[in-house]
Amino acid sequence: MPTDDRKTKPTDTSVVELLAAVADERRRVDAETVLGLMRRITGVEPVVWGPSMIGFGTQPYTTADGKAREWFRIGLAPRTAALTLYGLTFYGSNADLLERLGKHTIGKGCLYVKRLSDVDEGVLTDLIERAWAEGAADA
Repeated sequence: MPTDDRKTKPTDTSVVELLAAVADERRRVDAETVLGLMRRITGVEPVVWGPSMIGFGTQPYTTADGKAREWFRIGLAPRTAALTLYGLTFYGSNADLLERLGKHTIGKGCLYVKRLSDVDEGVLTDLIERAWAEGAADA
């Protein structure tokens, strides 16, 4: 059973309110677009995790210290520096799609997009579909 001592967990915050509070209009519109895409692909309603992340679904995982945790399967956060997308790539997964995506950067488990117009929305759709179907954290 997952332990419940994490700071970042599901909240009752409204996704609409979270996005309405994003000051940068372009970032807000980009986030709303990706939110709609994720909602359509997953078929589930998003949940705000912590103060600023929007997640779809849940999946268990075990941390390096052996603690059982729960996290969202895919998600996004409209950060100041970039739109951060979670669960679409881990440790080099989905390299075939990332090569065709367009302008982006990646971290260990995050995909960063400064402008949605800089990426191929069809390829982004493929990334989201694959991550949702396969559970990218297991890739």
